[in-house]
Amino acid sequence: MERYWKRNLYMLWISLFFNHMAFTLSVPFFSVFLQHDLGIQSWLEVWSGISISISFLISGLCAPFWGALADKYGRKPNLIRSGIGLSLAHFANYFVGDPFTFILVRIFQGLMAGFSPASIALVGTNTPEKHVGYALGVISTSSAAGGIIGPLVGGALSHWLGLRACFLASGAITLLCVLIVLVGVKEVHNRQEGARLSVVKDLRYAAGNRQLMRIFLLSLIVTTSVMTLEPLLTIYVAHLGETPANAALSSGIVFSAVGVATVIMGPRWGIIGGRVGYEKILIVGLLGGGIGNLLQLVVHHLVGFGILRFSYGLFFAAVYPALNALIVKYAESDFRGRAVSLNQSASQFGIVMGPLLGGVIGGWLGIEAVFLLTGITLLGAAFIMKKEQSSAKGKQSLHEYR
Repeated sequence: MERYWKRNLYMLWISLFFNHMAFTLSVPFFSVFLQHDLGIQSWLEVWSGISISISFLISGLCAPFWGALADKYGRKPNLIRSGIGLSLAHFANYFVGDPFTFILVRIFQGLMAGFSPASIALVGTNTPEKHVGYALGVISTSSAAGGIIGPLVGGALSHWLGLRACFLASGAITLLCVLIVLVGVKEVHNRQEGARLSVVKDLRYAAGNRQLMRIFLLSLIVTTSVMTLEPLLTIYVAHLGETPANAALSSGIVFSAVGVATVIMGPRWGIIGGRVGYEKILIVGLLGGGIGNLLQLVVHHLVGFGILRFSYGLFFAAVYPALNALIVKYAESDFRGRAVSLNQSASQFGIVMGPLLGGVIGGWLGIEAVFLLTGITLLGAAFIMKKEQSSAKGKQSLHEYR
């Protein structure tokens, strides 16, 4: 482990970067694909939400099964399994001719998912304890970096070659991820014997830690708020005056603006959090996210909308590093791995709920209603977090006085 952990970290960072890049090459443009390639004209927002959410729902249901196999046979085989399956799903999307077949392929993609959790689990279990926090912090930036490049490349490809070219590119890039894992990753795996702890037991154990449960709830809320816009942003960009031909490219740039802001400010927020406390920067991130969503209600120009999304990202970049750091802070050392897994499960539920809520609310009340509701939700979370922090300080001061 001492010998290979740095090499594993670098190789998995690269593979996870490409994996997320492949994912974001096409997902932001599902609404355009459904409308212009598959002929969906009514309830487009709902179809877009379903097409995104169904994969994550299936993935969440299958996660315990893949996790049990990973405990038995190792995380590296699980990474290879997921990479090959996801690549096949991307290639299959190229041949889809109707929306129902598209949903079936998305279900298959959910069955094959798990590349990102398996990467994080491998880093967590194959890194010496004293370096685990650093390694998990580094690996978390790979998805954000991939999220910058993916929408830009996907927008350009769809503009010049058509949306189906994005699926071919995603499949090829995901195969490259498999090759990187095969050649570059060395896992030290001790096969588990005896009874494996169940998710129910883990939840019962975590339920006794009020601070951890609060972080899980915040992860669910935050991820849901982020993902509500996933099926809607391309449609909204078209509403701002872009032609359907240019909407994919423009929305790709807008998507990437948040990723660029995250890469710029994410490490800086981590340093600030180490000095002033991660609870404080979490509140700042939630406030910035809430205000940024509300301001999107009054900006109706594409350039201004892109600048606002970038500014929103500068503040919201504080949220996920703070949540991850607080999990490490609140969880006991022998429970941290399972605490991270439970937090990922909470985020996955948010990934499922977000696009569905966004699609339904956007189709029913309009996309502006999504900005309003997510903004109010994030501001409410910041208020509750601040109130609990003040209460905890009050109790500590009273205890010290006594």
